[in-house]
Amino acid sequence: MTDANTKCCDMMAYHSTHHCTQHARKYDCPDTLIDYSDKTGDYRLIIHDGGTSGIRNEYCPWCGSRLKK
Repeated sequence: MTDANTKCCDMMAYHSTHHCTQHARKYDCPDTLIDYSDKTGDYRLIIHDGGTSGIRNEYCPWCGSRLKK
């Protein structure tokens, strides 16, 4: 485990905490792939369609581990 034992792998730790300095909203940045909600504990793959759409994930797209809430 990485990121203080809260993320399943280095890739998830990086992508779930990525903050772009060029875009005001994470949904506008093509390099931001994962939206993590502190409120619900959900991970979502961001759909870059101009809105805030995302696909909820229960498993890590990189290592396949079940994601903790």
